Amino acid sequence: MIKRFFASGFSGLILLSALWFFGLDKVFISDENSDEQNLSKYLHTQRWILNNYVDEVDVDILFKDSVRGMVRAIGDSTLSISGTPADTTFTDVRISNFAEASIRFERAYTWIANNVEDADMNSLTEYALRGMFASLDPYTDYIDPRQSERVRENFAGRFQGIGVQFEIIQDTITVISAISGGPSEQLGIRSGDRIISIDGETSVGFSQEDVLSNLRGPKGSVVRVGIVRPNASSLLHFNITRDDIPLYTVDASYMLDEKTGYIKVNRFASTTYDEFMDAMNKLNELGMERLVLDMRYNPGGFLDQAVRITSEFFPRGTKLVSTQSRHARFSSEYNTRANGRFLDIPLIVLINEGSASGSEIVAGAIQDNDRGLVVGRRTFGKGLVQQQYELVDESFIRVTISRYYTPSGRLIQKPFNNGREEYALEIRNRDRDATTDVTNFISETPDSLIFSTRAGRVVYGGGGIVPDHIVQADTSRSYVLGFMRQNNIGFDFVRNYLDNYSDSFRAEWGDDFNRFRSDFSWSEDDMNRFWGKMTEAGMVLSDTTATTTYVDDIMYINPKLVDKDSWIPPTFMKAELARQVWSPDKFWPVYNDKFDTTLRQSMELWTEVMELKAFVEEYLSTQATRRSGSGG
Repeated sequence: MIKRFFASGFSGLILLSALWFFGLDKVFISDENSDEQNLSKYLHTQRWILNNYVDEVDVDILFKDSVRGMVRAIGDSTLSISGTPADTTFTDVRISNFAEASIRFERAYTWIANNVEDADMNSLTEYALRGMFASLDPYTDYIDPRQSERVRENFAGRFQGIGVQFEIIQDTITVISAISGGPSEQLGIRSGDRIISIDGETSVGFSQEDVLSNLRGPKGSVVRVGIVRPNASSLLHFNITRDDIPLYTVDASYMLDEKTGYIKVNRFASTTYDEFMDAMNKLNELGMERLVLDMRYNPGGFLDQAVRITSEFFPRGTKLVSTQSRHARFSSEYNTRANGRFLDIPLIVLINEGSASGSEIVAGAIQDNDRGLVVGRRTFGKGLVQQQYELVDESFIRVTISRYYTPSGRLIQKPFNNGREEYALEIRNRDRDATTDVTNFISETPDSLIFSTRAGRVVYGGGGIVPDHIVQADTSRSYVLGFMRQNNIGFDFVRNYLDNYSDSFRAEWGDDFNRFRSDFSWSEDDMNRFWGKMTEAGMVLSDTTATTTYVDDIMYINPKLVDKDSWIPPTFMKAELARQVWSPDKFWPVYNDKFDTTLRQSMELWTEVMELKAFVEEYLSTQATRRSGSGG
């Protein structure tokens, strides 16, 4: 079919271009002719990049990288391509325009389709598209049809699965984050875990589609994964029960004390502003006088939602963020259009290395306008804006169309010129000491990336948001808690507890969460049963083990470590009990009370918040006086 239809490469190009121009490509390109569809995807993708990418793009590089990606994916070392249209040496080939690139790609595609036995041209086309992005930034990418459905689900509704966000790095499934409230998060699966087996079979070398098809599944079904964890001495196994994955973006909102409100936002989706405003209104009714806004591990999302939330803290006409591109249509400045509803509330914003994109926009606007205190650790460093373009088979591409800048003019995007893998793993290579990390970062920051806030405080671009007040990461580790979570013991213990005592528990505590939060504790019999479950699961006390040793699924642990950490499981299970009895958001007040050292330290910084406010007011008053004097 491909020989018959594309007898003339230029005729095929003209037809596809005409269909696209008149919006008819989806009507005329049928699933039965996948070759037409594949070439249409290539045509569309290259055109979108050339017309919309933030910087000028060399069409010669796009074409050659795409052919290399396609040929590399064939994986046949005996295939002779020298002198053919698929020859990746490109001797004396220099592509100068879109039309020539399209024609030459079609010739390479046709040669492969006709000369490679059992070639999966749909898959090879996808490799060609991903190859096309090799010279571009890490966020310009191809999203296949199954992935595109998942992306849409992530920002609206819910789905069923194990609840992890992942990337494939060096052929291995790498967990970027466990989705809040999902089964993986409940078991203790965390960022940086490598999934190397699924249901006893290796998952190394899986494609994105392979991962989704193996990890997604009906609610209630179980999948067993084998995980290699950085700094862990042995393979970990988790039996994960698939479930509905909650997609609320405000994890928690409650009063930390009688005047301090707390809101935790996990990402920016289409409902985030409404969720945030509902939370603020409820906290106001409870007497909130100041706010802690927690955006740790918030990877971003919809720009407009981040801007709308930020605007509520500023008067009309305040600059919040700008986007700049080589295209005027993608360059904008976002200013507040009306006075926000929370102009005077004292504010602390929590960030860390997992805060990116939209959360960095919020933190950058707060910091540059001296509106509140930014606390925590240096953020991830994503300052690029993408736009999605749908292709003919409901796949789509993300194209970086602009860079965003904080009000002071900072671009916070970290470098990505050493490749996508190194870019993704950069946060793992930062110094574990947050202060040292910032010191090293500042020492390497050129003068061109040093800026000033509205009141003259020094801030830095080129690699995330540096907080006003640095708080160290909690580097303590509990092997007892880790064993409990990876074996689902705490979750099952709470569930069994409620199976047996639900009525009596709810009769005593169900109407008074705050009293539960302060007064509830497990009985001695409860904890004896719990430690029995830990023993049954393979926890063995060993005086001859200095810390812990894993043999298969058995953990040999020194009794002193168990004694030292004995307070941790009951506290964590109390938080899990709150989640199961009330709602997912009730997990966080109980958890934060005991485990969140960053939040605890931030509560000691309100004097610093007020000092910042006084400093800004004095600075602006002095500036106004100087302007008045010079004008006289």
